[in-house]
Amino acid sequence: MKKMFLGMFLTLVLILNASPGYAATTQIKVDGVTISTDVNPEVKNNRTMVPLRVISENLGATVHWSDSQVTLTKNDMKIILKLNSNKVVKNGKTELLDVKPYMKNNRTFVPMRFIAETFGSNVDYKNGIVTIDTKPFAIDGVIVSALQYEYHMTLGGVVQKINGNGYNEAIYNIFVENNSREVKAPIYLPWDFYPLQLEEWDYEKNAQYDFLDQNGESIKRFDTYYSIQTGHSEMLVQEVTENRWYVNSDSARLSILQLIDKAAENGFVTVISNTVP
Repeated sequence: MKKMFLGMFLTLVLILNASPGYAATTQIKVDGVTISTDVNPEVKNNRTMVPLRVISENLGATVHWSDSQVTLTKNDMKIILKLNSNKVVKNGKTELLDVKPYMKNNRTFVPMRFIAETFGSNVDYKNGIVTIDTKPFAIDGVIVSALQYEYHMTLGGVVQKINGNGYNEAIYNIFVENNSREVKAPIYLPWDFYPLQLEEWDYEKNAQYDFLDQNGESIKRFDTYYSIQTGHSEMLVQEVTENRWYVNSDSARLSILQLIDKAAENGFVTVISNTVP
């Protein structure tokens, strides 16, 4: 009798493991960084399904929801998906997916390979590890290896390096797309000069964003400044490489900081120095 029950148990285990339904994958790596998710990826019908957040945050795609429809955009590529439908619209053309996007545990699961490859990434799956290598990000034809982000506080400052292609491209695009109005250089306060009378200055440097090439040399640099005077919420951006000044919005600054926070949360940020007491 015991042997019979043992045989039934082992048979049940084999059936569950062989089921084409759901099976958890162990890891997702994007550009060599292991991504932590609050919901595990799944395998359904031999296709790896990942939480939408993994795609939107780490591949640099933006997400827009409308009812049960989700739109993913990145540069000139737009994908429209619907929950529980195998139809996908890619730049206006309808295609069929092997697996329908679905909702589980309040998370939207989407087919990883289709979306990643559509956005120019290479995907591999081996030994329970999903590896995604994103498309290199280039400025003026030069590949960006990292974004060096530096900010100062009342005492000390922090220098960080961001290595995710998706994050760096998204941050760069925010600068470029929101630098809408060019202005003359203001009377500003740099980091290396501290006058006694701050009232003589209009703007104070807040942060520095340096996009670096493979040799660590600057390709493009943006410095951000805030008004010392009260009642001004706008931010000024100096494109240091070409010494041009633009008016930018505070919402753009907040979007950049949110991207940096997400990059840090997912393991793409390295602190180079921190002199804040």
